[in-house]
Amino acid sequence: MPDLDPDTARQWAIWLTQQNSVTGSPGEQALPHLLRDRLATRPALRDALTWLIPTQGEALPRACLASLVRGQGRRTVLLTGHFDTVSTEDYGELAPLATQPEALLAALRDKLAAPRNESEQRARDDFATGDFLPGRGLLDMKGGLAAGLAALEAFAAEPGAGNLLFVAVPDEEVNSVGARALAEALPAIESEHGLEVVAAINLDCIGDNGDGAVGRSVAFGSVGKLLLTALAVGRQSHASHPFEGVNAGALAAALAQRLEWAPELADGSSGQPGIAPTLLSLKDGKEGYDVTTPATVFASWNVLGMGRGAPETMAIFRALAGQALAELGDSLARRRGEVSGEPPVPLEIPLLDAAELLAQSCATEAARHELAELGASLAAEALPLPEQNRRLTEAAWRLSGRAGPAVVLGFGSLPYPPVRLSGSDGALRLRRAIDDARARLQADTGETIGEIAFFPGISDVSFIGEASAQDAPFIARHTPAWTSGVRWSGAVGGVPTVNIGPWGRDYHTPLERIHAPYAFAVLPGFLLAVCRGVLADEGGGG
Repeated sequence: MPDLDPDTARQWAIWLTQQNSVTGSPGEQALPHLLRDRLATRPALRDALTWLIPTQGEALPRACLASLVRGQGRRTVLLTGHFDTVSTEDYGELAPLATQPEALLAALRDKLAAPRNESEQRARDDFATGDFLPGRGLLDMKGGLAAGLAALEAFAAEPGAGNLLFVAVPDEEVNSVGARALAEALPAIESEHGLEVVAAINLDCIGDNGDGAVGRSVAFGSVGKLLLTALAVGRQSHASHPFEGVNAGALAAALAQRLEWAPELADGSSGQPGIAPTLLSLKDGKEGYDVTTPATVFASWNVLGMGRGAPETMAIFRALAGQALAELGDSLARRRGEVSGEPPVPLEIPLLDAAELLAQSCATEAARHELAELGASLAAEALPLPEQNRRLTEAAWRLSGRAGPAVVLGFGSLPYPPVRLSGSDGALRLRRAIDDARARLQADTGETIGEIAFFPGISDVSFIGEASAQDAPFIARHTPAWTSGVRWSGAVGGVPTVNIGPWGRDYHTPLERIHAPYAFAVLPGFLLAVCRGVLADEGGGG
């Protein structure tokens, strides 16, 4: 197992964390340029070829940073990960220190002297060991990038067989614009530089509130994500005369109740239980207070999957929504009868999908033009994709000339395809290299690294790995903002990809912290060993 100086990874990790690169900020735009300049000062990388890969079709100009270290031959391993982070505002008075790991550590030790809950108690205990270092983005995921850069420098000092391509990407925290740009660019990169990218390692972190056994794992796949949406359209009435209308809030609430943790939408695989769906947003269309019932309510649900396709997911969604609305219609009819004394009148609530609505609303050239202009305007404002889809669905409803009540089902964001390591020759070679490196690490140091079937969250692996984009046309038809806001061609890298990164706790919170001994002393050497194993000549060792 290669013995790398842990100070290299630590220095990279601290420097990267000090570059405040919140998604969508000037810092995110600047970081690839700063990293390119810093790479040029590293003696080991003086012969590396470094360039920027711009993202496409965005109002916000961003770029990936690529650095290629050549050895012998065409075979290449890609090391990649994102450099954007979530905001630092949640740190409160410690926000100025959020990207200064060592200063933040001292401040948090003082602040946690009297912990208020279990999370703070655990953080205080962790910091007391000296093994954990805090910082916004240090765990998610600049510590992983630092380990990759340390491995890149070590490979450059002794190139050997094959090549290493390091690419740091923006925007994983929102729409994976960077990873999608990389996937689009890979064929041209291979052609221009005479490379064959045979494997990729994503460097994202795994959270672990235990002893780190789960966090110290190779993930051989990554879960997929669909954002399901429903626009509930009511029939407005004055609050004093509720029976004259149908409250859109009641329609949305019925859906929210039925879909929360719905086992039918929990898609497991490889012996792992599925992850239950959960409501992410519930927003009515009113812009101010009055005593009129809301005309519309827009809801969205996070649905993670390990292999189920989008058409099947939508079919289940539609069945559950239909059941919830039928039960609500019966219930409301009974309640009206009990209050008014009149015989119950069944309430029918039509259910349609976004593709049906868009077809009806775009019946004329003028309507198509109006929706296209609105889509372009919303995208130019850089509004979140769910909000773009909400406004476009409401506009399509208005243009359709339909009257409520009704519910429109669709998708509201970029889909993340589920992905796992295949049985291809390249994937099997990558797996063998990982198994060999794990065995050598344990024999040399006693350190163990486990494995899990799926990375436990969405990741850029969905666009770099051996994913299928066959559902993209179906999803596009049911996503009003697809052409204006999502702008995904359906391209994936198709490279055998695993996730190997650092571990720690509480990322996306002010207590985010990385387990430094593993991230800086173990992970870089393990990454290098895996890369050399993949790149080794068929008849030789790594």
